[in-house]
Amino acid sequence: MKRLIIGMLAAILFCGSLQAKAQNDSVMLYFSTEEMPNIIKCLPPPPDTIGTDFANDIMRYMWGKTQRCDSVRANIAMRDAPWNLDTLFSRFNGPFGMVISKETTPEIYTFLVNSISTIDLMRVAPKAFYHRKRPFELFHEHMLTIYEEKELSGEGSYPSGHSQRGYAVALLLSEINPAKADTLMARGYMYGDNRVIVGAHWQSDVDASRLSAAFGVARLHTSQAFLDQLGKAQDEFKRLTGAMSPTDDNSQFVNLAEAIPDVILEVRYYSTYNFVGTRIDGYLEPVVLITRQAAESLRAVSDELKAKGYRLKIYDAYRPQCAVDNFVRWAADISDTLMRPYFYPDLDKSVLFDQLYIMEKSGHTRGSTVDLTLFDMATEKEVDMGGTFDWFGPESHPDFCGNPETGEYTGDNSKSPTGRSITKKQFDNRMILRNAMLSHGFKALDSEWWHFTLENEPFPDTYFTFPVKGL
Repeated sequence: MKRLIIGMLAAILFCGSLQAKAQNDSVMLYFSTEEMPNIIKCLPPPPDTIGTDFANDIMRYMWGKTQRCDSVRANIAMRDAPWNLDTLFSRFNGPFGMVISKETTPEIYTFLVNSISTIDLMRVAPKAFYHRKRPFELFHEHMLTIYEEKELSGEGSYPSGHSQRGYAVALLLSEINPAKADTLMARGYMYGDNRVIVGAHWQSDVDASRLSAAFGVARLHTSQAFLDQLGKAQDEFKRLTGAMSPTDDNSQFVNLAEAIPDVILEVRYYSTYNFVGTRIDGYLEPVVLITRQAAESLRAVSDELKAKGYRLKIYDAYRPQCAVDNFVRWAADISDTLMRPYFYPDLDKSVLFDQLYIMEKSGHTRGSTVDLTLFDMATEKEVDMGGTFDWFGPESHPDFCGNPETGEYTGDNSKSPTGRSITKKQFDNRMILRNAMLSHGFKALDSEWWHFTLENEPFPDTYFTFPVKGL
C-alpha cells in the first residue's frame, strides 16, 4: 500500500510537471488530466504472471529478441527509441509525404505538439498504479537500447508511452492526409511493436496503449480549440501540396480585432440587422477578416484618428463569394422587402441590379476592402454621418451635399428623390473619415461614404471563397 501511495504521488507530481512544462513551452493542453479518459477505469489491468495472456507476452518478448537479428528492423527499433517529439514526428515524414517541423509546417507541428502533450497525461496514473515490471527487468537481460535501462528501471511498464504516442500521431496525421492513412497507421503500429523488440515493454502494454491513444484522440475531438487547430493543419497541408484552391487560402488574412485591438466590431452580416434581414451565408462567426496589407494601413488610420479622439467601427471587410451570391438571390426575389423601410425606402427593389447596388462580384471578396465609420471616444457614441451603413440611395454618395475633393459643404441635395439632406457637421464628419483613409493608401467608392479599398491591394484578381470565422 505504501508503494502504491508513493507511486500515485509521483504520478500527480509528474502530471503537474507536464502541465507546467506545457505552459512554459507555450503548449496548449486541450484538457487537464482529470478531463481525459482514465485508463485505470477504461482498460483491464495488465496480465498476471500466470495464464495464457502472460504466456503470449513471453512469446512476443522472445519474438522481439529474434527481430534484433534483423539489422534493418533492429535499426528502426533503435531509431524509434528516443523520447523526443521532434524525433517522433520525423519518423512519420515518409509515410506522411512531407517533412514535419516547427519551421516548415508550423500549424501541423503545433497541432501534433498540443495533441500529444494532452494525450501524454493519460499514461502517468496507470504506470504508477500498476507499477508493472518491464521485460528486461524481469528476465535480468539487457535491452537492445541499453542506454534506456537506467531511466526506465523502476518505472511502470503498463501502458507504453512510446506506443501511445506513435499510434496517436498516426491517427492525427491520417486526419490531415487521409490518402496516406493506411501507410501512416502501419507505421504507428510498427512504432509500438518496436518497444517489444528493444525489450522495453510487453505486448499487452503495447496493445493497451493503442487503445488508450484512440480514446485520447476521440476525447480531443470534443475540444473546439483542437478542432480549430486541426482545421489550420489541414489547410496548411493543402496549401503545401497544392491541393487547396487559391480562393480557399486564408493564410494572408488576419483577424482585424487582433491586428488593431482598438477597433469596434458590428458585424452586420453575421446579425439579422442588414438589408436582407437574415444572417448572410458564409458568416460563421462575428469576426472581421482582412488582408495583412490592408490591416497594416488601417492600423495607421486608427492611430491617426485615435489621436483626434476617434475609434474605428467596422461593419464588414472580407466577404466570401457565397455571401455575394446570397445578396444576388435575395435581390432576384422581388417579393422579399422585409427590410425596405430601413435600408431602401425610396427605391423599388427591381432597380437594385440596374443601379449597381447589387452585383455578382464584390471588391470585398478580394479581401482588402472595408466598410466602417467613426466612434467618438468623448461622447461614447457613433459619429453622426447623416445616414446609416448600407443605405441604398444618393444620400450615401460622398458628394452628397458637398465636394469631397475640396471638403466644401454645398448643401446641394438635388440628388435625393425625397428631398433628404445632411448638415455641414454630418458632411464634415464624413470628410474626417475619408481624408484619414485616403492619406493612408485607401481609395474611396463614389456611391458609399463608408466603403474604402486598399489602393495597392495584394489580390486584385482573386475572389476568395473561405468563410468568415476566427483564424
